[in-house]
Amino acid sequence: MSKFLYTAKNITTGENAGGEQEAKDEKTLAQDLRERGFLLTSHKELEAKKSLVTIKFFDRFSGVPLKEKMVFARNLAVMVSSGLTVSRAVHNLSVQTKNKRFKTILLSVFDDVQSGKTLSEGLARYPNVFDELFVNMVGVGEMSGTLEGILEILAIQLEKEHDLSSKVKGALIYPAVIVVAMIGIAVLMLTYILPKITGVFKDMDVKLPATTLFIMKISDLLRENAILVIIFTIAMIIGVKMFAGTTAGKRFFSLLFLYMPIVGNIVIKVNCARFARIYSSLLKSGISVVVGLGIVSKTLSNVYYKDVLAEAIGEVQKGVDLSKVIAKYPHIFPILVTQILEVGEETGKTETVLQRLAEFYEEEVSQITKNMSSIIEPILMLVIGGGVGFFAVAMLQPMYSVLENIK
Repeated sequence: MSKFLYTAKNITTGENAGGEQEAKDEKTLAQDLRERGFLLTSHKELEAKKSLVTIKFFDRFSGVPLKEKMVFARNLAVMVSSGLTVSRAVHNLSVQTKNKRFKTILLSVFDDVQSGKTLSEGLARYPNVFDELFVNMVGVGEMSGTLEGILEILAIQLEKEHDLSSKVKGALIYPAVIVVAMIGIAVLMLTYILPKITGVFKDMDVKLPATTLFIMKISDLLRENAILVIIFTIAMIIGVKMFAGTTAGKRFFSLLFLYMPIVGNIVIKVNCARFARIYSSLLKSGISVVVGLGIVSKTLSNVYYKDVLAEAIGEVQKGVDLSKVIAKYPHIFPILVTQILEVGEETGKTETVLQRLAEFYEEEVSQITKNMSSIIEPILMLVIGGGVGFFAVAMLQPMYSVLENIK
């Protein structure tokens, strides 16, 4: 759309008029004025004001913390319900946020809304910040005139998702710190302390056991090829991340996490909770079953859940109940999910029963994460004890050999 400065004459009275108006081109401008009873006499296309907001290329693909989006949805709902226009509300929120990247994105969205685009169109330009769930729900709210209510539902959804992810991450911090500390201590022992001990063994004419030789070889490798070891480690990390981004990698890690002890149980409950919560929110928003399943399948992280829901879309279009489709996969959808969903389909209250199911699984995850440290602690103690025991035996065996030779 271009902006024109024009003058026109009233066809009936002959009075002159003028002003600014947006139009696709000169012909469209003349038609618009004619419909209002004016004849275009002159016009001048104005240069579009350059936006003060510049979006860097990589900003379109970088994420924003979930908490920021949660606060944005909640505050936007409050502002819209208070009578503020969407553009003004977005601008106010861009001023309030402390996240520089998010501020830049919101100012860009504000410019889009000001130029005539819908809020959902502006948000859709940043798929790594506002996912398909967010954009579709906002779009439904705009079309149905219930944006305020949809934003409230979306805010609750994001709050629950934030709570869930915070609990899981919090439970994994303790074991992660212990594992990193163990690796750090092991490297320190092998590179600085062990050489001083093994130097004594090399000077003695003693046949060293296999365990001692194994540790000595690792120590020599770390000391003599430190740079190569660092490069190899970094390359391994990058390689794993790249592999995890491929289709085969996603399937491998999704399967691995599903069947890992302790972790697998959490993965199933988290995915079931997210499925129930998101699907319930979409149905409440007025989104159809088929479209809702498509959005949920793209929102869940585990590939095998995506596959089941993708299959369910085709089956539901044929008239098959969703509960019957997921019942074929009891290893990832527990029987409780199938039963609750079946009740919802029979009573016509699917969104209500799914919301209760989500709350149940969220509480289950909360209890598991609270007990996580007590579950993992004995396992870590066994691993640490085994490592220390192996090292102690490897170091003590040569000493006993030396004492036997002295006798």
